[in-house]
Amino acid sequence: MSELEKRTIDEAEYIISTQRTVRQAAEHFNISKSTLHSDLKNRLPKINFELYIEVDKILKTHFEQKHLRGGNATKLKWQRARTSNIER
Repeated sequence: MSELEKRTIDEAEYIISTQRTVRQAAEHFNISKSTLHSDLKNRLPKINFELYIEVDKILKTHFEQKHLRGGNATKLKWQRARTSNIER
């Protein structure tokens, strides 16, 4: 097994075991989101299709929830801004 294949499997297993997002997993492996996404979407199906199916379910769930996470992040941002303005 090549180093690239090993890395791809490690990334997939990490996502499955932790349910982390692509951004969090990329940070964990110290690689770009694009590289991680390429590994999981392009390389993994050729290496281990069963693992790919599990990862793909998780990534689809994250994609469906993306707008909710963004909305919550914006809400918290404005709450912090209001709080800091009140304290001044």
